[in-house]
This record gives sequence, structure tokens and C-alpha cells, in this order.
Amino acid sequence: MTFVVTDNCVKCKYTDCVEVCPVDCFYEGPNFLVIHPDECIDCALCEPECPAVAIYAEDEVPEDMQEYIELNAELAEIWPNISEKKDPLPDAEEWDGVADKLQYLER
Repeated sequence: MTFVVTDNCVKCKYTDCVEVCPVDCFYEGPNFLVIHPDECIDCALCEPECPAVAIYAEDEVPEDMQEYIELNAELAEIWPNISEKKDPLPDAEEWDGVADKLQYLER
């Protein structure tokens, strides 16, 4: 099993999760992070570190966010790896909690 970054990370991109990942399985896009499903060791360290509550175990991803499972796998193959914490996006607090942000995801 793997963990999955979902909707609330879009336009927030907090990287607290990246800092605790022991296997560096996070990948960074312009305004979103993803977890590489083949690299994640299911340690669960990232989930409680996400201030946006955007990370779920694969089998606990909400029904309306199932598309993020495939999206994480797809984008992890093309985006660069991130292994150190960075500042969140400048307007992250404003976007935290906004629903249905997939339309704002930048590839």
C-alpha cells in the first residue's frame, strides 16, 4: 500500500511531509506534491505532518478523490524529487480548505 496526496495540497504545497519521509518518495510540481507509489514504504510518517490534511492511506482516500491515486503515480514519473522542506506557496493559507481544486493543478 502507499500514501496519496490529494486535493487540499493543490495551491498550498506545504512540505512538512517531505521533511519526515525516510525514503524521499515525494515529487514536486509547480503547485502540488505527489508520492511515488512504488517508493513509498507505508511508514505513515507523512500523514500527521501535513498541515492541510491532504495525505491519506491509499485505501482511505475519500471517494470523491479517487482520481488522485492515479494522478500521484503519473506525476511522480515526470516531476523532480523533493527531499527537503521548502516554504509553502505564498497564498497557501487562503487556499487551505477550498474544495475541488483539481482544476487549479499545474503540471
